[in-house]
Amino acid sequence: MSSEVLSQSEIDALLSAISTGEMDAEELKKEDTVKKVKSYDFKRALRFSKDQIRSLTRLHENFARLLTTYFSAQLRTYVQISVASVDQIPYEEFIRSIPKMTILNVYEVPPLDGRIVMEINPHIAYAMMDRVLGGRGVSTNKVENLTEIETKIMSNLFEKGFENLQEAWATLTDIEPVLTEFEVNPQFVQMVSPNETVIVISMNSQIGETSGMINICIPHVVLEPIMPRLSAHYWLASSKKERLPEESLTLEKRIRNASLPLSAELGVTEISIQDFLQLAVGDVIELKQGIDRPLTIKVGEVPKYIGQPGKVGKKLAIQIIDTVKGGDEDDE
Repeated sequence: MSSEVLSQSEIDALLSAISTGEMDAEELKKEDTVKKVKSYDFKRALRFSKDQIRSLTRLHENFARLLTTYFSAQLRTYVQISVASVDQIPYEEFIRSIPKMTILNVYEVPPLDGRIVMEINPHIAYAMMDRVLGGRGVSTNKVENLTEIETKIMSNLFEKGFENLQEAWATLTDIEPVLTEFEVNPQFVQMVSPNETVIVISMNSQIGETSGMINICIPHVVLEPIMPRLSAHYWLASSKKERLPEESLTLEKRIRNASLPLSAELGVTEISIQDFLQLAVGDVIELKQGIDRPLTIKVGEVPKYIGQPGKVGKKLAIQIIDTVKGGDEDDE
């Protein structure tokens, strides 16, 4: 049966047609028994499953949030970037879909093979550059006549922005993005063959009053080594991984051998800065602590025990007589 869901009005129309004789129920049954053929375009090979597309969408939604934070801090204006769509298409189709003159940043992502392209709509790119130079974020599209200074400013801005991809992909794999090319003509950027499948992440971008698209093109060859990690099965399996008994014993042994600072507080007091500056050898400081009262024993900076001072042989010592209970820091 077809997976298409009919609306209530379509169901009513279908029942009405059958009851009036316009349609024959037996003919409908025969149609269901006929094998339906679905066309497949070999030039548009689907190499990514829906599950993997969803994983890539989640990763780059995080990347969009990181870019929003980064550009907001750099440009000091309203910035909003969000994922609009994630599609797998032939590389040739991606090149045809972007403007003939645009801002193209080509990155290598070692240790993965291949390169990634980030295409920024010229209106967005010029609004960003205008803000960096102290303007209001006005866009003037003259991408074919970029000066060396404008090229350097843009490439620096996008190079540092793309470093956020390393954090966004941290749960997937460790990469080190490096900007290798800055181009304005898509015809000069030939990363893979025209029919090679690529993932295109399209992001809606708002910079001040200027809006446009930022597209990230990731060839299949880049993601191929880490494809198994994009499935939900991988995440579920890794989340259920339990610590081995040997690992727990080793961790416990190391914790037991860790050193902790232990101190006994004889008392505290307060003096003025003037009195502090005049302190000299032989002066006596009066503490807010009676000699008959127990001392506070601290582990680190946290009060844990109450004790009384004494001696063990020729060494000073303190005997624990009670524990300090209550407070957020207490674990007993």
